[in-house]
Amino acid sequence: MGTRTAAIDAYIAKAPAFAQPILEKIREAFHAGCPDVEEKVKWGHASFEYKGMLGGMAAFKRHVAFGFWKARLMEDFDKIFQRGKASFMQGGRAETPADLPAKKVLVAYVKEAKRLNDEGIKEPVRAKPKRPVKVQVPPELTALLKKSAKARTTFDGFSPSHRKEYVEWIIEAKRDETREKRLATTIQWLEEGKHRMWKYERKA
Repeated sequence: MGTRTAAIDAYIAKAPAFAQPILEKIREAFHAGCPDVEEKVKWGHASFEYKGMLGGMAAFKRHVAFGFWKARLMEDFDKIFQRGKASFMQGGRAETPADLPAKKVLVAYVKEAKRLNDEGIKEPVRAKPKRPVKVQVPPELTALLKKSAKARTTFDGFSPSHRKEYVEWIIEAKRDETREKRLATTIQWLEEGKHRMWKYERKA
């Protein structure tokens, strides 16, 4: 059988008064849809587990958010998911108990989440965000940028990849004369608002 913990009792008791009945209704739906659910507090919010994460709920100043761990794999038949918005585990939100879907609807969502865990269905691996490109600006370029506010403004406004194009072009120069020439050209082009590969842009 599932468990009801004092930690969740305390979480609900400490929530704003408007949120308490909403949290209770969500809690009941999780237990009705998954009798073996276990309650825990994770990341400061109430969570429900069954063969892994099932879903959770969280009280905020003006609303309650609730959601399901594998929401991306669930059919949103009652259109409760706040897709594309900041929400807890991708789910719904409510400011009053009346904002919640009917209990049978919530229970149906819980049962669907339970089925996914029963069948061991996992979410597709999410691509890791790319690390920002680090650009180590050569001292010579830094000195020249300090002398030209216009060039510095352009350079600072560029994306890391565009700044890197100029930096690599300069440091790849094998001769001092070539390096000096590229530094001068860089400042000129920056003052004109051009990126390193501006010559290859398609003309309208």
